[in-house]
Amino acid sequence: MAFPQPYDPYNPGFQREVPDSDFDELVESSPFDIAVTLCPNCKKQCQSAEAVLEHLNSADTCWPENLINGSMLPTDLSAKYHPTSGYHYLLPDKPPPQNIFQEMQSHPLQQARETNVWYPFDGPGEWSLANFLVENLSQTQIDKFLKLDWFQTRERPQFKSKDELFFYMQQLPGHGPKWQCTKLKLKGYESEQPIHLIWRDGLEVTKQLFANPVYANHMCYDPHYIYQGQEHQFGEFWTSDDAWEIQNQLPEGATIVLIIAASDKTPVTKHTGGLEMHPLFLTIGNIQGDVRMKATSHAWRCTVFMPILTFIINSDFQTLLRSRLWHKCMDLVCSNLKVAARVGEYMIDPSARLCYCFTPLISHIADLPKQLMIACNGIDTYTLIQQLCTRVDPWDLVVFLREAKKLCLSGVHLLYWRNWRRSNPARFLTPEILHALHKFFFDHVLKWIKQIMGHELDVQFKSHHKRTGVRHFSGGVSHVNQMTGHEHRDIQCTIVPTLWGMASPGFIRAVRAMIDFIYLAQNPLHTESSIASMTQALWDFHDNKQAILNAEARQGKSGAKDDFFIPKLELMQSFACAISHVGTLMQWTADVRQRDFDPLINAVVMEDEEVASTETDPAFAWVSNANQAAQLRLQAPHPVRNHFLKGILSDNARIAFNVTVKADRSRLDVSQLQSLYNISDFYHALHLYATRNGCILPGQLSFNTWMKFRIQLHSTFHACRIMLSQQIHTEPPSSNFPRGNCDVVLFNQRVDGGNNGSHVAQVRTIFQPTLPKGSCAQVAKCLSQPLVYIQLFDFVVPGPEPSTGMWMVRRSYTRHPSQSERVIRCGCIIPLTDVTHVVEIIPVY
Repeated sequence: MAFPQPYDPYNPGFQREVPDSDFDELVESSPFDIAVTLCPNCKKQCQSAEAVLEHLNSADTCWPENLINGSMLPTDLSAKYHPTSGYHYLLPDKPPPQNIFQEMQSHPLQQARETNVWYPFDGPGEWSLANFLVENLSQTQIDKFLKLDWFQTRERPQFKSKDELFFYMQQLPGHGPKWQCTKLKLKGYESEQPIHLIWRDGLEVTKQLFANPVYANHMCYDPHYIYQGQEHQFGEFWTSDDAWEIQNQLPEGATIVLIIAASDKTPVTKHTGGLEMHPLFLTIGNIQGDVRMKATSHAWRCTVFMPILTFIINSDFQTLLRSRLWHKCMDLVCSNLKVAARVGEYMIDPSARLCYCFTPLISHIADLPKQLMIACNGIDTYTLIQQLCTRVDPWDLVVFLREAKKLCLSGVHLLYWRNWRRSNPARFLTPEILHALHKFFFDHVLKWIKQIMGHELDVQFKSHHKRTGVRHFSGGVSHVNQMTGHEHRDIQCTIVPTLWGMASPGFIRAVRAMIDFIYLAQNPLHTESSIASMTQALWDFHDNKQAILNAEARQGKSGAKDDFFIPKLELMQSFACAISHVGTLMQWTADVRQRDFDPLINAVVMEDEEVASTETDPAFAWVSNANQAAQLRLQAPHPVRNHFLKGILSDNARIAFNVTVKADRSRLDVSQLQSLYNISDFYHALHLYATRNGCILPGQLSFNTWMKFRIQLHSTFHACRIMLSQQIHTEPPSSNFPRGNCDVVLFNQRVDGGNNGSHVAQVRTIFQPTLPKGSCAQVAKCLSQPLVYIQLFDFVVPGPEPSTGMWMVRRSYTRHPSQSERVIRCGCIIPLTDVTHVVEIIPVY
């Protein structure tokens, strides 16, 4: 096979591309060419980006000293890219390739849109009405709405009927691959309703995603190995062994377009009808994982609605025929993707470059029952099916199903992945976090704990401290039937200390080991040592699981069970192997099926939240760069607020804090503050803090106080990525909170002669000293920053409690400085920047 000449910038012998002049003109007028550039730290105005870099690298740099040498970045990382992947091609006698945006620019109606961007609609009002009607009403309801008498006294839209409305919609550019409806029939078997498959070509959907310039800054095309020291680091699929292996089997210069599918049974109608279908969503693994998994990125495309029908046949064969129909529908939708996986297909990337692409299936995200239906339950499945079909007619259901069960097969003979090159269900049926771990915890581990603790479990969860961002189960957890992934996580964080004193040490160790495994399996980056730690946690569970059986916590319909025959528990043994083959497991989640599905409207028409990106919505960011004027016409999700830009930074610049410009209470004197917060030793603690820092408290001090502040950290796994900020409350006593609503933190500081290290404390108030207006006195530097008054906890024992692996603390008490007979909580004052983490403490019952 002859391949076109590749473009290689490192080899002058290769032909170089001539950029499209229209695209060059757009780039030259890009808003990136601005007269003034601001320093991201001190906001100093510079004439160019180079001037900003010169400023940051200069002797008087505004950047924190310990970051100048890049201490935030790992110094032991190295990378190796595949040498023959991702070439760009030029086809002779062909027009220059165009991405989606350039195709929209060459639309026949583009000239009209230069004066009215909403064309063929009059403006944003008419467009918003049309969009609302199409997304929320049926065609019949649209016609009824447009014929209301209400329009006789008001201006009608240009479209007078549903037909005109849909004609206008079809004139819009960039509407994507066309939907089509195909009528199917199974050989020799009738269904109660006709089989209508509503679908669009999977290859065309893939091309549209691959050519979308919105994702241009979030794409990957080349397999690569990343090493942390001597260890292989596994992140997204591109860093896995399989990515390198697939690329080695392709022609030189080929580009891999990774196909990711997700499906689940979903109700289509609401309230009545009971209609259910199997929607299939497609995306490509070239889009960066944290962008791909955001609902606001719209990186998943609904590609097909597969019907779920009732066949006129014995109920023993209903499931078999439905499975065969599902595989047939998948075969039809993915047929061109399978051809591209075998012989390749030219595709245009987001930068309007031509690539020679292959489309292997690397992941089909589904829950365990659906995975069994896809794989058809066998070892060397397809070979066994082919041998069976030579002996038995596959449409003789009675005989074929009987013989298939002898081979541990489901009875489906035409598997949709059978002729998809490099597809292997042992690889593409990737473990996913939601069902394999969180649902396992809810369906099994939590039930064992309920069996042990009974009503006491709800009592303890009701008494937990309420904290912003964490679900408080005011009604307990025993009666909750369904939870989100966020709520699963909140329970898992506190369930181990809740068991202390209620279960045997072995039982607690088993639960702790399973929680550790669930946590470690969600790492966004893995190395050989982190995989070994995850595997060890699973073995720790197995070493201690007998305690669960001894406590008779694992119950069945006929009483206590003496086994752990749980398919999801067996599946966990494959996690370590899966990570080396397909990368970290957090990129394969079932959430997309449940959040991206929109009901069928007019016959045709999916919460990551663990680590946040500082970037805005990709589409909004791209539009703001390509056309700032159009940005004003769009609405985008609020970006993650980066407090490192304008907030208060810790000494090492790894932590940022934020308080509002205006304090919640202003100019309180000492007595007012002590009375309001019920902290009688506040002034004594402030005096000690000033003395410790070598300054004297000026007279007539007043205080501004806040009821909350925010803390923001960098990700443990991605040193340059920030996490969502966390809110810390410091509310004074009130009718709702008689002792105040105050959160607990970790801080690093030498406390009144104590040792350096991490300490636990409750933040009672955050304040800043001020002087009266017109005062000539000056506040010392150590007092001119936000300070926090905290009340300390002492560690009960030097190390963690053996069974829970957690530290036990108790309130620290001391005698009142002026009333020696009175015992009070031990308090002190530290700078806000000494706080390092928010922590949660669970009462010991």
